[in-house]
Amino acid sequence: MLKQLIFIIALAITLAVFAYTVSRLIKLFSLTKPAFPLKDWGKRFCLLLKVAFGQTKIFRRPVVGLLHALVFWGFCIILFGSIEMVIDGVSGSEKSLSFLGPVHDVLMAAGDIFALLVGIPIIVFTIRRSLMNVKRFSGTEMKAKSHIDAIVSLSLILLLMVSLLLMNTGYLGFHRLSGTEIKGSYPVSSFIAGLLPGFSVSGFHTLYEINWWLHILTIFFFANYLPYSKHFHVFMSIPNVFLSRLDPPGKLDNMESISNEVRLMLNPETAFSQVPAGPAPERFGVKDVTDVTWKNYFDSLSCTECGRCTSVCPANLTGKMLSPRKVMMNLRARMKEIGPRLVKNGKLFSDNKSLLGDYVSEEEIWACTTCNACVQECPVNINQPSIIVDMRRYLVLEEGKAPGELKSVFSNIENNGAPWQYSSEDRLNWTKDLDFEIPVFAELPAGTKPEYLFWVGCAGAYDDRYKKVVRAFAAILNRLNVSYAVLGKEETCTGDPARRAGNEMLFQMQAMQVIETMKKYEVKKIITTCPHCFNTFRNEYPDLGGNYEVVSYLQFIESSISEGKLRLNSGKLKGLGITFHDPCYLGRANNIYSEPRKIIGAISAGTVEMKRNKSFALCCGAGGGQMFKEAEKGDKEIFIERTEEALETGAEIIATACPFCMTMITDGLKYKNREEDIRNLDIAELVMETMEI
Repeated sequence: MLKQLIFIIALAITLAVFAYTVSRLIKLFSLTKPAFPLKDWGKRFCLLLKVAFGQTKIFRRPVVGLLHALVFWGFCIILFGSIEMVIDGVSGSEKSLSFLGPVHDVLMAAGDIFALLVGIPIIVFTIRRSLMNVKRFSGTEMKAKSHIDAIVSLSLILLLMVSLLLMNTGYLGFHRLSGTEIKGSYPVSSFIAGLLPGFSVSGFHTLYEINWWLHILTIFFFANYLPYSKHFHVFMSIPNVFLSRLDPPGKLDNMESISNEVRLMLNPETAFSQVPAGPAPERFGVKDVTDVTWKNYFDSLSCTECGRCTSVCPANLTGKMLSPRKVMMNLRARMKEIGPRLVKNGKLFSDNKSLLGDYVSEEEIWACTTCNACVQECPVNINQPSIIVDMRRYLVLEEGKAPGELKSVFSNIENNGAPWQYSSEDRLNWTKDLDFEIPVFAELPAGTKPEYLFWVGCAGAYDDRYKKVVRAFAAILNRLNVSYAVLGKEETCTGDPARRAGNEMLFQMQAMQVIETMKKYEVKKIITTCPHCFNTFRNEYPDLGGNYEVVSYLQFIESSISEGKLRLNSGKLKGLGITFHDPCYLGRANNIYSEPRKIIGAISAGTVEMKRNKSFALCCGAGGGQMFKEAEKGDKEIFIERTEEALETGAEIIATACPFCMTMITDGLKYKNREEDIRNLDIAELVMETMEI
């Protein structure tokens, strides 16, 4: 009875402390804003099984991934035994779940085995953190406290595994020598017990009791230590995966408050109406923790500080200040600092500090290329770019701040419908001297409805190098007798550069203008050579009422080849090696990886992959508005890093599939003085070059 009473008191204290922590967190969550509506429960459960329980993202680094997966799966199995111990402690019984028979035996055996399988990786992880210089464990955000916290957590887990094995060993030895029934199977502990021939019945019983209490009290302490440590992800990671943002990585959340304003501005009946009286609009974007959504804060609490995101960030890799891990850690730290005071004094309380500025600098957020490499790598599905772009939105929409080059881009898009200072009258200059006509919607006979709108894009219309690409693809469309037309002078920027750079107002004005033009011509299908336009049409325009079937030119070409409509002569490039650079907004953003490789495979047998390819590919450095501005200070330009990786393959041709990527790789080749011997060609140009007449 004394043991039972002590246990119940310990359990009550544990639950009371944990309840206090939960109530405190609930109050902090109440300071945040709503996020997306929770739906698609089937998809969420599938994602939970795949990412959380299947550990698929952890296995992107196979060796370390296996060790971590063993720890995770071990905890899932051992949890059964922990629940049984709590029931035993409250009821005063022993092995209270043994009535489950074979199920109990299997789970006890699995728990015993996993105690060893978890213990070994924990020792490996402790050695790695203590003795090995693993780069991703360092950084300005990784203070001494973080490393101490990691070692403490690892030590507690190791103590749990050792005490579990010794507890099982004591249980087995006691019941064997006393001749009483053994409930369950314990293969590892049975081996350990065999190594202790001199132990008596009382010795084994003492071993059992000491480690039973050590194990359960460590669990109780660990449960209340976790919410205040980096290992809070033990509790938060599974629900965070379940609550994941289900949209494609390339999609940015729509700002409905901006949509309402733009609709009023574009409506002739309300454009000059007086703004109705009412409460002041909420702040646009994110300045401080009261501006983030509950999901942003949930992400920060789920962050394991593993550094996988930062280790693949192209900005961080090339010496820029940005660290996606730091952004999430800063959000958590800022909420810890100001949250309790906001709860106590109300949301109007100010300590004259903010997340943006005092914790995350403007230089950091402008360095992001929105390539989504961090999202791809995060084992608990944190979306770091979403909050980075929201901080850009605050700077642009609330304070009118942005790098000077981006302000020029905003002005050009607003006045000329393109990021550059070109007239819309020049939109069709790329068609000059073609030996076939390019159909234009406005010039078609009444009643004519082409199957596709060929969206040329600003780069295709104005960039001298990329004009060759759209001309090549137009020739392919012409060869295949595809029913298509272009908008010509009526085409304008989709607004993508503005949105990535934080100017949501300009993006939505452009988008709604484009959607109205599409309605006029009853456009249903769009085909484009620009991954950024493709992503915007496919993933972001539906939020504003623009629903289309959007096809990447790579998808179109690959299907034409596979269906036998398009024949290529691979002999024209015989002996030449080709390497392909994956554009972020085709690959990670929209999962288009196989199509370009199938096309290149049909062109040449000499294909060779870069060290980082497909979902691991390094960004060219142009996304997120970087194409139009000077890069932040660092050790190296991102495009140089990527070009060097391409040159290491020894390929004679670097194939690209994006106007931004083509510009950056071309600049990289010039920087390396290799533009004379290495060709940088778009896949459309390669197809045009090898297409059989």
